[in-house]
Amino acid sequence: QVQLVESGGDLVQPGGSLRLSCTVFGSIVSSNTMAWYRQAPGKEREFVARITRLGIINYADSVKGRFTISRDNAKNMAYLQMNSLKPEDTAVYYCTRNFESWGQGTQVTVSS
Repeated sequence: QVQLVESGGDLVQPGGSLRLSCTVFGSIVSSNTMAWYRQAPGKEREFVARITRLGIINYADSVKGRFTISRDNAKNMAYLQMNSLKPEDTAVYYCTRNFESWGQGTQVTVSS
């Protein structure tokens, strides 16, 4: 059974940074596409970033240049480094493996 556990969400001021982590159990990160999605209150879940097993990376236009997705094969983890955070980045962030298995989410709040 595949399990994903996100962590790292917090309250941060605009312009600040956070790094989200996704620990994967029961599957190998390097053999799958790992992605991050987010869902703000009252809105649909939206794509943020993905990294394929071949290392191809894609970002949503709204986060391009500010967010960086990565993975650590030795630790079997995926990360989302978020810089220059804006209030509109406030959401619950979810990690997914192959868009099939999902974590429980971690709350990111950007506010002064």
